[in-house]
Amino acid sequence: MTISTLATLESIALHGKRVLLRCDLNVPLKDGVITDDGRIRASIPTIKYLLAQGAAVVITAHLGRPKGERKPELSLSPVAIRLSELLGSKVIFSNEIVNSSQAKTVKSGEVVLLENIRYEAAETSKDEAERTTLAKELASYADVFISDGFGAVHRKHASVYDVAKLLPHAAGYLVAAEIEVLKKLTQSPERPYGVVLGGAKVSDKIGVISNLLDKVNVLAIGGGMLFTFLAAQGKEIGKSLVETDLIPTVKELLSRAEELGVKILLPTDIVVAPEFAADVKPTTVSADAIPSDQMGLDIGPETAASFAAAISECKTVFWNGPMGVFEFPNFANGTKVVAKALTSVSGISVVGGGDSAAAVRKLGFNDSEFGYISTGGGASLEYLEGKELPGIVALN
Repeated sequence: MTISTLATLESIALHGKRVLLRCDLNVPLKDGVITDDGRIRASIPTIKYLLAQGAAVVITAHLGRPKGERKPELSLSPVAIRLSELLGSKVIFSNEIVNSSQAKTVKSGEVVLLENIRYEAAETSKDEAERTTLAKELASYADVFISDGFGAVHRKHASVYDVAKLLPHAAGYLVAAEIEVLKKLTQSPERPYGVVLGGAKVSDKIGVISNLLDKVNVLAIGGGMLFTFLAAQGKEIGKSLVETDLIPTVKELLSRAEELGVKILLPTDIVVAPEFAADVKPTTVSADAIPSDQMGLDIGPETAASFAAAISECKTVFWNGPMGVFEFPNFANGTKVVAKALTSVSGISVVGGGDSAAAVRKLGFNDSEFGYISTGGGASLEYLEGKELPGIVALN
């Protein structure tokens, strides 16, 4: 799959056209307040280009997983307000998705944001006929479809996949940029090539590890998933998170890595606590000596330093998943040290979306300090697994 097969924004006539734009505006909210607007900001260049070309823009996007129900806490209304602020012009918010009067009457230079597309059960339906019915309704609002919601391109959803079959289409700036970056990670990356993986579950990353083993030079494992690796080595992990059913698979991966000459870095020290809470007292112990009544909540300082040293020697680095419970200050050091190391990579450093992107911002880093911050953790991982992304296939 190459970006050269995708039509670009510049290749399509937009003046006076109505454009249906799929964005990824799936931002974290707390009590109705947006806590990280990174994905909204990432959508701005494409929206501004469309407006500059004299297009009328109807945006469709999702927030969370309402599963076909109208859940007020998952409304895109706060997003419309923030989008207006970032664009410097009013964004018209439509409570309706199907039969939206605002979408039907949008004029050149205006932007309409439809309510959470996942309020419609047909959006995520496995039934192609149901999805197509919704896609036809969305397509009726526009002359052109622009796909710019990279965080959703791994989903075969009506607003991502089916609508592309109904209208002339192109990739927005964000989708084009994301695919270009992923190509750099998979097609002749500059070496040494290092990958740092964290997050809670090994099951989320098994496919990526397996597919990247013969492509990388160094693979560092942190986060909750590291304890399944330690358990596979026969080590005591106390009350730490573990996926026991995956221990045989992890053993196979470790054996394969050794055969391929890939250096796998596992923690030598762990920050533990008796329970999962922000105010518990942290203790640093050897990875060989985790007490049975403790759980690991971060990689230790010695491990963080060794990961940082390995990263500093690489020309290409991909990082997905925090090293510990970064939301709690007592267990954020590992993630902060790894993030800092990525800012000094002489080649390209890619922060792989989701929790990783939220973590670097929460810990005080600027996006500009990294080579690239992806907006789509799941989409990036599936691409790196070698899977086809339906939303990209639909644009080919």
